[in-house]
Amino acid sequence: MAEGGKFRILIVDDEQSICDVLQISLRKEGYDVATDTSARRALDRFRREHFDVVLQDLKMPEMDGIDLLRELKKIHEDCVVIIMTAYSTWDRAVEAMRLGAYDYIKKPFDTQVDIKGTISRALQARRTSADFARGFDEMLSRIGMVIGYSKPMRQVRDLILRAAPTDSTVLIQGESGVGKELIARALHYGSPRKDKPFIAVNCGALTETLLESELFGHARGSFTGAVGDKVGLVEVAHTGTLFLDEVSEMSPQLQVKVLRLLEEKEFKPVGSVHTKRVDVRFITATNKDLERAIQENEFRKDLYYRLNVIPIHIPPLRDRRDDIPLLAEYFLAKYSRDMKRQGKSFVPEVKEAMLKHPWPGNIRELENAVQRAVALSDGAQITVRDLLETAAPQAEHPVPVGVPIGEAGLDLDQTMAEIEVGYLKRALDMTEGSYTKAAQLLKMSLRSFRYKLQKYGIDKDTG
Repeated sequence: MAEGGKFRILIVDDEQSICDVLQISLRKEGYDVATDTSARRALDRFRREHFDVVLQDLKMPEMDGIDLLRELKKIHEDCVVIIMTAYSTWDRAVEAMRLGAYDYIKKPFDTQVDIKGTISRALQARRTSADFARGFDEMLSRIGMVIGYSKPMRQVRDLILRAAPTDSTVLIQGESGVGKELIARALHYGSPRKDKPFIAVNCGALTETLLESELFGHARGSFTGAVGDKVGLVEVAHTGTLFLDEVSEMSPQLQVKVLRLLEEKEFKPVGSVHTKRVDVRFITATNKDLERAIQENEFRKDLYYRLNVIPIHIPPLRDRRDDIPLLAEYFLAKYSRDMKRQGKSFVPEVKEAMLKHPWPGNIRELENAVQRAVALSDGAQITVRDLLETAAPQAEHPVPVGVPIGEAGLDLDQTMAEIEVGYLKRALDMTEGSYTKAAQLLKMSLRSFRYKLQKYGIDKDTG
């Protein structure tokens, strides 16, 4: 920061006109601004002087923008670097963000919206990042989350601390039940956008038409039943965070529209000819292997590349068993308090049993098991039977696995149908009739789960 309390900005672009326009505009905002059309000269100046923000181009003749970024970070790791890039160098912009750039701005840009807004958020993020690190555990408690201290989760914790203050797009991957939405909320509440909306959308819970309308809104008369204009959740999330869960369930047509939204930061409501611009941070999640989905032509490679700027993989509970006792005690305290059944504790044998249990439903299964044990156990102590019989109750609907063929043969279609029906009903039993949770247990999209229920004539009452 310069004398007088002004933030110092260094602009590096080989086009003098861009340097001039930005310098004039940012000086009007009260910043102390220096410019240079040479990346090497700018680097030398950065070594001699302090700058709070560097606004740099990616494609420069004298020195590659990625190399300049690396050198800047070596000199001053905490310096905020914002990338200016043309469409043709977008993949390089993604690489820059992985190397520590705060954000990218696509040329041609709107100086007021793109440049000034991004610099303001970047400076705010730098001011709040240290406070976020100090108050991280308190924030987790506030959103009802505990991370754990196993080695895999310490790595996740570190990624959250580094990614949260930025505007980078984050892709969270992991099995059903590992807590992907909670990680997304932690990223939001650790960012400068924490006081703005956090909008979560489950892409697998709606049909293609409904999902498009929910995301982008629609104009009156755009389809049957559209009796008025509707504001989409993308617009509701303006200045905040949009979390797209089960992003792998989007149709190819909708993937194209989301890709445009990511690239252009603008969209059109369904049935409208008017374009709307938004300032939204994107966090997405999936329990599927998107690289495999790309190979099978189910997911766009270019969209994956834009979503996967900062990847966070949440390990399953079986790969972080050291955290199981901590999580179990957290849920025990939570539900004992909520149900006014304080004083309950686990018998010593429970810890060993929990560590041996596979927990295929991950944290969600463990939480449900502890919640049921608190509700149903009679005494002050929760036994192995109290916990694990609720975690894996005997199925009311048996599954005919291992049916012998026999001499008379076997109707394979009928047998496979019976197996599917058995698992569908068992999943509904285990989740107390919740379609969403049952679909997650069976690692299916909600759309596919509902189709199966309709196919076999199963509903909550008959299940």
